[in-house]
Amino acid sequence: MTDLKLLALDSEDLDVISATTQDAIVRVPDMGFARGDRRFALLMNRYAWEQGAEGRNKGQRKRAALHFERVTAAKVAGIDTNARDGVLELLDIRFAPGDAPAGVVELRFAGGGTIRLDVECLEARLQDLGAAWSARARPEHAV
Repeated sequence: MTDLKLLALDSEDLDVISATTQDAIVRVPDMGFARGDRRFALLMNRYAWEQGAEGRNKGQRKRAALHFERVTAAKVAGIDTNARDGVLELLDIRFAPGDAPAGVVELRFAGGGTIRLDVECLEARLQDLGAAWSARARPEHAV
């Protein structure tokens, strides 16, 4: 399967990145805000939803990097940023427009943790890093 390389410059683009990163596993030490570069970045093990899973095949996980440019502030709620062994499950990513083209990107995690990024404009990039392996289980959500 081909590695993904996606760019989001508006809410619809970000919805695609959100869908492809749903249920991604993120280690707390693998994310951070580089204030001088105005970039927020995270590494993740994302479930490859685009590949699908059939029968006994539980699908794949892929190593991926996601970063947001033109970030002016990052605020964290409900996440212990000092937890060196902390692991999060990404639920979704949303963009709320403000004074155009600025706005707020919100990354929501299972258990109620959130990261809010104030951005001058929306610019996000997701790229698979090549590593892939069999998933232990296919993520499921109660309806």
